[in-house]
Amino acid sequence: MTETSAPVTETPAPRPTARPVVIAATVIVVLLVGAVLGMFLTQRALDSSGPATPGTGSVEVGFAQDMSVHHLQAVTMANWARDHSTDPEVRQLAFDIQSTQLEQVGRMKGWLMLWDQPEQAPGAYMTWMTQPSGHDMAGMPGSSAGAAVMPGMASDTELAKLRSLSGKDLDVYFLQLMLRHHQGGTAMAQYAHDHSPVSAVKTLTQSILNSQGAEMVLIKQMLGARGAQPL
Repeated sequence: MTETSAPVTETPAPRPTARPVVIAATVIVVLLVGAVLGMFLTQRALDSSGPATPGTGSVEVGFAQDMSVHHLQAVTMANWARDHSTDPEVRQLAFDIQSTQLEQVGRMKGWLMLWDQPEQAPGAYMTWMTQPSGHDMAGMPGSSAGAAVMPGMASDTELAKLRSLSGKDLDVYFLQLMLRHHQGGTAMAQYAHDHSPVSAVKTLTQSILNSQGAEMVLIKQMLGARGAQPL
């Protein structure tokens, strides 16, 4: 009986390890994650490098504080004229001024709240208008002889006179005071528009320049129709 030998089983050659492939893939993932993280951090840095929140003494804060006071006097005069004039054209103008400027005051006071600033400046008015711009405070309407705290504003004596008048005299004096008031306000708005990089401030000041510019033309026409001249 012939003895048969068991078949020889060949040991398979060792397979190449996959470790280098895994390591390479891991490196690619890490690089991708790092690139994405780097782009994210760069974008955050760019975002945070924008204009800082306006602070005390800035054009933006000073404008919002002072123009709010300026506007509120216009609202006071407009309310009086609307309630005491019998002229429909004067009453309509007074209503338009009152509604427009109250809305603008609301915006400015909202900014001051967001910027953590007081609604009124703790010191003197107009200290924010200090940069060279061609604006001469001494030559602004209503700023001579210390008659008013800001350009174009009526003095207490002038407000008392307005309240003492009636009929055509009331209408004419209101128009005269409001024209001068707008002239002073637009000078302030122009300065802020020229010196602030904040888009919201530029938008509001341009709106003030547009609306009050149109109203000044109308007021001059109304004064002429009533046989009167600006102050």
